[in-house]
Amino acid sequence: MRRTEHRHSQLLLDWYDRHLRAFPWRAPPGEKPDPYRVWLSEIMLQQTGTASVTAYFNKFTARWPDVHALAGASLDAVLTEWAGLGYYARARNLHACAKIISTGMAGNFPRDYAALLKLPGIGPYSAAAIAAIAYDMPAPVLDGNIERVVSRLHAVTAPLPGSKAELRDLSLALIDCGRPGDMAQAMMDLGATLCSPRAPDCPRCPWQNSCAAHARNIAGMLPVKQQKPQSPSHVGAIFWLARKDGAVLLRRRPEKGLLGGMMEFPGTPWRKELGDLDAYMPDSCKWRALRGTVRHVFTHFRLDLVVYTGVHSGKQSVDGIWVKPEAFDEYALPALMRKVAEHVEMTQKEAAA
Repeated sequence: MRRTEHRHSQLLLDWYDRHLRAFPWRAPPGEKPDPYRVWLSEIMLQQTGTASVTAYFNKFTARWPDVHALAGASLDAVLTEWAGLGYYARARNLHACAKIISTGMAGNFPRDYAALLKLPGIGPYSAAAIAAIAYDMPAPVLDGNIERVVSRLHAVTAPLPGSKAELRDLSLALIDCGRPGDMAQAMMDLGATLCSPRAPDCPRCPWQNSCAAHARNIAGMLPVKQQKPQSPSHVGAIFWLARKDGAVLLRRRPEKGLLGGMMEFPGTPWRKELGDLDAYMPDSCKWRALRGTVRHVFTHFRLDLVVYTGVHSGKQSVDGIWVKPEAFDEYALPALMRKVAEHVEMTQKEAAA
């Protein structure tokens, strides 16, 4: 088994040395990886593709080039730069982790997988990836791409997530090859380019003659995944309250929970039914419902929002801050709220035409 895994690893590393993808967080061949950049990229890449992450990574590293700079930033500044990337708990954990590394560890990330796991926002995959890529430590790296290539290489037909433990062990055997960091990234690249989910390009794959799934003509069927239940639907209302000077009311969401600490337009809770609106309206002005809805898909549910617009009556105080739309980029508005702003702008333009 050990000799077979070494042969598999060498075949893939030879391919990787010729075809490795270039990313701003990857160290060029022959250069030592920067643990800060490895960590930052791995947190950003959780649930998000490389195409979306690249621009955010470049912005972050230009503004905060090392962990001490990031630790010294305000959480609001971090959330604002993160806005649009989604899964905002990652940004809060990123900031908390930077503070621990900067003040408690003199800016040095742990080399040990178990120690990395103790830090905010770092789970089993991220800890393994940081240990392997930043420090060349053999660790069980297992993201979606690696699950796919390993399940096909060994024809693992047991469905996910039940097969994760087996795939993790198989991944570790491959990575324990003398070049753990390169091997982890090679499997990621193979899964992202040739060993794709629906149409694997087996003729160009360095593992074509070693792949058990290819030999059995079942590569495109793996990995097997249990069917997910349909996501529930929720509804809500947003209240776009504007002053006569064009400024719009914003407020901050609670620190805990979905979109925690981000800015939002006032609205109702998100529930199965819309319910009574009066208790949530921030002002007693005349409200007008815009046509259509704003739809957004979260990990566990779909959301449709009805948007109401109104002009502040000036008769009562409101909680929040007033911000003109042209200054929205200076605030930590999540993608959902940016969709709301685009919906209002589009509807107003149509009405004026």
